[in-house]
Amino acid sequence: MRDDRWLNNRLNQIWEKFFPEVKRKNNVVIRFKGRSIGQFGYIKRIKEDTLIVINSLFRDERVPSFIVYNTIAHELVHYMHGFHSPLEKKYKHPHKGGVVDKELRKKGFSELLKKEKEWMKGWEKLYKELKNYA
Repeated sequence: MRDDRWLNNRLNQIWEKFFPEVKRKNNVVIRFKGRSIGQFGYIKRIKEDTLIVINSLFRDERVPSFIVYNTIAHELVHYMHGFHSPLEKKYKHPHKGGVVDKELRKKGFSELLKKEKEWMKGWEKLYKELKNYA
């Protein structure tokens, strides 16, 4: 079973490999929380820290690890664009014009984004299973 320690290790690996140019200007905390069908993760600022939250249903290994990786990377793009981080805000709106996916593609996530889109076709069914047993 995946836990917050596992999640923190993934965050550090993804940051080092795909976001090395992004300075970590504050304490970034990541944890599992919530059980939403439509929200895989979110980022928010709590005082001086940045909190990245990943859907707690993703602890279950029936959810492929690439879904967790994509979600972490998605939130890191928000961080690098200055949303809920001390970095300069690059855009007025966090998703306008597909800026997150464009950035992820530039960083080498194209194939994983395609896999995620395909995986999403079965997410509702898996969500119902996980929600009932989590």
